Amino acid sequence: MQQNNSGFKSGFVSIVGRPNVGKSTFLNRVIGQKIAIMSDKPQTTRNKVQGVLTQDSSQTIFIDTPGIHKPKHKLGEFMLKTSRNALREVDAIMFMVNAEQKIGKGDEFIIELLEGNKTPVFLIINKIDLVHPDELLKIIDSYKDKFDFAEIIPISALQGNNVENLLTTIEKYLPEGPQYYPADQVTDHPERFIISELIREKVLHLTREEIPHSIAVVIDRIKPHEEKENMIHVQATIMVERDSQKGIVIGKRGALLKEVGSLARKDIEMLLGSKVYLELWVKVQKDWRNKQTHLRDFGFREDEY
Repeated sequence: MQQNNSGFKSGFVSIVGRPNVGKSTFLNRVIGQKIAIMSDKPQTTRNKVQGVLTQDSSQTIFIDTPGIHKPKHKLGEFMLKTSRNALREVDAIMFMVNAEQKIGKGDEFIIELLEGNKTPVFLIINKIDLVHPDELLKIIDSYKDKFDFAEIIPISALQGNNVENLLTTIEKYLPEGPQYYPADQVTDHPERFIISELIREKVLHLTREEIPHSIAVVIDRIKPHEEKENMIHVQATIMVERDSQKGIVIGKRGALLKEVGSLARKDIEMLLGSKVYLELWVKVQKDWRNKQTHLRDFGFREDEY
């Protein structure tokens, strides 16, 4: 479904930044539905998530990357490699920072990665709803001397402030090109991936500090329900690294797992447009984040990047 209208623009835009600056919040707002997991815990996004925004005169493919940080295990190395790869062969790069945080080592590490890159880099100062307008000029000044940004645009991804202006500016930088995806397609990820992310989001939200990033969710099966018409049966396994974590995820008399299932089911029903019967298990897989075979089995495949 390609368009070859004269004047139609299309291109790829990477979103990079330290963990927890609001990249996924921005992507979900622009796309208009939840395709990227959101959590107040840093390093929530693990895979490269592509969101597709189709407008009358353009199609922008946003690449939401894992928050860039120095890796501590094989999963961390995978996440950094994914982010670095997303800086290549794109038409613009959005370097997103949190207006509430002063420029730090993590930001300087990203700026080093961007040095020598010929792609236009936008500095996106997010969460401006949380700071006084007078503070904004100081924030802009603190970054301006560090890098030659093509554009500096303050926004609030959560409230939508100045997001339309950002999209208009991005479109100016896109080359003329085809429509890569159908107009109604919002992501290139299969439904299985998004369903697993929706479940993982609920576990992160409900377990707070006890289960940081040692969980993965594997979708075992998605099929029509055998007994109930117009219902989809989803079976998924939540992987943890230790027995103690398994107990936390299940909760007292299974209460926490039940709540995870109830919250995730609502989001999955919105995604699939159908009633869903969600079945969840919890399984211990010792030290899976450091084992290449488990990373591959759980969907972290380097060959896709």
